[in-house]
Formats: sequence, C-alpha cells, structure tokens
Amino acid sequence: MNRTNIDIIKFVSPEIIFGMNAISQVGESALRLGAKKIFVVTDCGVKSHSWVKKVLLYLDQAGLEYQVWYDLTSNPKDTEVARGAEEYLASKCDAIVAVGGGSPIDTAKSIATIATNGGKIQDYEGINKITRPLPPMIMVSSTAGSGSEVTQFAIIVDKQRKKKMTIISRSLVPDIAIIDPQLLQTKDAQLTAATGVDALSHAIESYVSLAANPLSDVRAMDAIRLIAENLRESVACRTNMRAKSAMFMASLQAGLAFSNAILGATHAMAHQVDGLLDLHHGETNAILLPYVMEFNLISCADKYRKVAMAMGENVTGLSKQDAAQKAISAVRRLAEDIGINYGLSAMGFKKEYIPELSKNALHDACIITNPRDADAEDLARIFYKAL
Repeated sequence: MNRTNIDIIKFVSPEIIFGMNAISQVGESALRLGAKKIFVVTDCGVKSHSWVKKVLLYLDQAGLEYQVWYDLTSNPKDTEVARGAEEYLASKCDAIVAVGGGSPIDTAKSIATIATNGGKIQDYEGINKITRPLPPMIMVSSTAGSGSEVTQFAIIVDKQRKKKMTIISRSLVPDIAIIDPQLLQTKDAQLTAATGVDALSHAIESYVSLAANPLSDVRAMDAIRLIAENLRESVACRTNMRAKSAMFMASLQAGLAFSNAILGATHAMAHQVDGLLDLHHGETNAILLPYVMEFNLISCADKYRKVAMAMGENVTGLSKQDAAQKAISAVRRLAEDIGINYGLSAMGFKKEYIPELSKNALHDACIITNPRDADAEDLARIFYKAL
C-alpha cells in the first residue's frame, strides 16, 4: 500500500458529543435515533460507580424503556458476545447503549452484529464482512484509551484459539459517541496510565501506517502532543479535570486516526499476547511500542522525527535518524514516568510462547499496514527484546 497510489480518501466518524456533563445527552440522543427500548451494555466495574445510574436516569427522563446487561469480562470473549446477543433478541430492544471502556463497547458492537447478521462473531473476523445494518448504537466512553467509541473496530477473544480477533467494518462505527471527562475521575492511576499509553500507541501507529492520509495525520499528531503534555498529570491526580479533558480529547483524536488509517505491528503482536494471557491491552502496547518503533525506524524516520517534535523533544541540528531516535526515547521515558517500567516477562509472558505468537501475528489485520515488512522471525526478535 502506498500513499501515492491512493486516489480516494474516505474518513468515517460518528456524531460526537464532547464535554462536561455530556452524559446527560444520552436520552435525547436515543430518541433522535428512533429508539423505544434500550439494551444497556456495561461491566461490573463501571456498574459499581454512579455512571450507569445516571444513564438510566436520563433514559427514564426521555421516556425510554431499557434492560441492563453486564455479563462480560475484560478482553471480552466470543461466548459472552453470544450470550449478549441472545439476551438482546429476547429483550425486544431496538437500540444499544454501551457504558464503559473498550470491553463493553466492543462487546456492544459485536452483540449488534450477531443480533442482526446472525451466525457467530468468528464469521466477521477480518475486514468488511458485515452485510446487514446494525441497530442504532450510542457509546458512552469511560476510559481515555481504547477510542472504540468512534472506531470501526471491535476486538474479541476467541476462547478456543486463545487469540484476539480483529473485526473491522464501517458498520461498527457507532451512531453517536458521548465523551464526558467527568467519567475519568473514577479510574485509578494504573488504569489511567495503561489506557493513556494505549491511546499513544494508536496515534503513533496510525501516523506511520501505510493507510495514513492527511485527515488521519492531523488527528494523530494532535493526539501525540496532547498525551505528551497531559498523561503524567492525569495519572498523578484523579481530579485534575484539565488533564483529564485533554486526555479524553487525545484518545478521541487517536481513535479517529486509527479507525481510518488502521494500526501496525505493535497491535498485531499485542492482540496475540492479550488473547493468550488476558492482560491489559494498554500495558502490553506500552512494552512493545518502543521496540516496534526501533524495528520500523528505517521505514519512517522522518515521521518519527515529527513524533519527537510533537512530544516536545528538541531535534534542532540533528540528523533525521538521530531525531527519530528521540521519539523512541520519549516514548520510553513517558512509560517509565507513569510506572510502566517492566518487560513482558514480568506479566507472565514466557519465551516458549514466542514462535507461535509471532506466526499468529502475521494473520492479524493490523500487520497489513505496518510501514515495514515483517516476517515471523522479525516479530520473534521484537518479542525477545521486549521480555
């Protein structure tokens, strides 16, 4: 794939409602989409806070019926999607609202897919395999990281194969994304750090992606700048709303960038690790990203030079290669500053996993747009360095 050969650029995005108390718009938004009864998808962690109660209050005020479903885990599984789709059909709901981070949102998208297209979620692994329209979807995001509230992606674990499936389709772009920085106040420092670096990996990988375009580039660069300026402060303090708001905007921009430009080897590899060990995706990305950047450097040094500049590095007088190295150093320093200063082995990853996971990563949709060709031996070397 080469930018010079792209004649047409397409850019997909939902309607976006962003700002303090934006959550209050959920009832009116559902009414505008013609909904009568809402299937609310969330998880136990989010349900324990007040945000789900607030969503239900606003649905009540709009005169809408609803049913709440939260039978899902982090790194959501194919079996959970199947149960959710059965519940959705039995409930006679006609629209879906997800409240939470990437796990509830990706599950909601997958439930919508099965409910209207039939079959099992494995049938839709890959690119553009959904053929029938999905029910109206509204996503209320509670983490500044996954960006799933604005993307055409859903990531679901196949329990039998112990791998994450990447499902990409324009049909998965939600109708409305509601992004309220207040929701970030209930996230602890560890989750804030992991999700923040996840957003950074989205921004950097989409910026150097072979499918990047001018519309995705501007969002990716703005996300990188915002993360470099605000992630440390967001991790440090739950009530720093300036930093929280900036991080939610960064996550939104990175989500729009990678939804349209796809990603790269970091995500192709992380999907295999997280599917096998049920780890937090953001932590895995944080560990792998600088090593993948080192591997990719010869393919996109000038873009990495610009990443370094967006992260506040002084590259004056440096060669292109030396300036690009500054981007890698800046990513490592940011991860260390927010407490992600360990390798894959500290997370239970073992050397013997590497040969199989390296081969599996070559079948992940994200590897297609990595800026440098990679084979299983290349990916294995990256895994060994990241131990």
